[in-house]
Amino acid sequence: MHEPTIGPLLRACRKDALASQRQLAAWLSDRAGRPVTRHEVSRWESETRLPTPFWQRHLAAALKVDASSLRRAVDRAKAKRQSLTCGNDQPEGGDVQRREFLGAVAGLAASLPSLARATYGQRLGGSDVKRLLNETARARRLDNYFGGADTYRIYARLLEETEALVRAASCTSETKRACTAVIAERAQLAGWAAFDAGLHTEATEHYQTSFDAATEAGHSVLAGNALAFLAYQQVTFKNPNIDMAIASYETAKKHATPRVQALLLERMAWTHAVAGQADETERALAAAAEVVHQASNRPEPDWVFWVDEDEIKIMSGRCWTQLRRPLRAVPLLEDALGRFDDTHARDKAIYLTSLAHAYLDAGEVEQSATITQRAIDLAMGVGSVRPVERISNVTDRLRPHRSLSSVTSVLDAAAGLPTAR
Repeated sequence: MHEPTIGPLLRACRKDALASQRQLAAWLSDRAGRPVTRHEVSRWESETRLPTPFWQRHLAAALKVDASSLRRAVDRAKAKRQSLTCGNDQPEGGDVQRREFLGAVAGLAASLPSLARATYGQRLGGSDVKRLLNETARARRLDNYFGGADTYRIYARLLEETEALVRAASCTSETKRACTAVIAERAQLAGWAAFDAGLHTEATEHYQTSFDAATEAGHSVLAGNALAFLAYQQVTFKNPNIDMAIASYETAKKHATPRVQALLLERMAWTHAVAGQADETERALAAAAEVVHQASNRPEPDWVFWVDEDEIKIMSGRCWTQLRRPLRAVPLLEDALGRFDDTHARDKAIYLTSLAHAYLDAGEVEQSATITQRAIDLAMGVGSVRPVERISNVTDRLRPHRSLSSVTSVLDAAAGLPTAR
């Protein structure tokens, strides 16, 4: 008989204790001195998140079970999650919600090949372009909730099938340009997921494919965004490419809508910040904050649906953190992140690490540790390498303060992350 993963085990233990999820959450909040909601208990039991070592200890006390049994159950859940993302056979039991969701996602990914078969050798028209764009928009929303390790194969398949479809179909030159622009969009999705999964060679190739397709389609805005993605990737390697970041905005700005301009400007600001260029960073951020509010009679492309004032504030806070200006960074990040939904776990975890760094720069070690713990809780089980890398950077700075109990707890929790150093 297979031993259960953490979700089924927690449900069984809670029922044995005759406790509801709300009652367990209240007990944990009281004993741990840190708030936890019924929804968080539900996430643990469905394995959309995994309890950290800190919460494992308190769960063991609450449910009167051995903490080591919970730790082993979490390890089994991590192993099963890895098997899902690597394409191995599905293990039995547990993780039902995530498996069902990924099954639905697979159905979405399969929709494009069916379109390709239905139209192979036939003539594509405006309705087909609209269908492709709608599918792209639906697929893009997956990135809100899943990391690149979960979505990369889906996005790469969508791109591959689109390229095959456009090669085989006959259509007007206008439709061909529109379809080629869809290829550019889908290549950006695939590139972003690869980047998020730590597959940097694949990410670069997809971004280059996007730039080439956008250029072929005469779509300067998508071409500019492809350059922005490439520049953003360079920053990850501590090799800020200022010229590329500027070129991304200059390439697109003539035809870019306000939100697109704001996105390219904030990404340019990030490159300037990593390069240590404070004045240039401030100018780009100010321009982004101004343009994001501009009215326009042109529809915004779906790929900037998430760009708003809070997004600009978050990037501003991240930039000022990078430039070691905590008095400017903290208010911006605290304000915007207070409205940021925890369901967007990967992104919020990443943004919280900037806030944690800013508090360290301000000498507030314990507050930094508290923020880092929040980031760890969100990052647990997310299919992305980026939150773990950012958390590791913070814990490296916290480690000299390990004599503080709050820091010790965070370092212990960080050790439970799947690829923590």
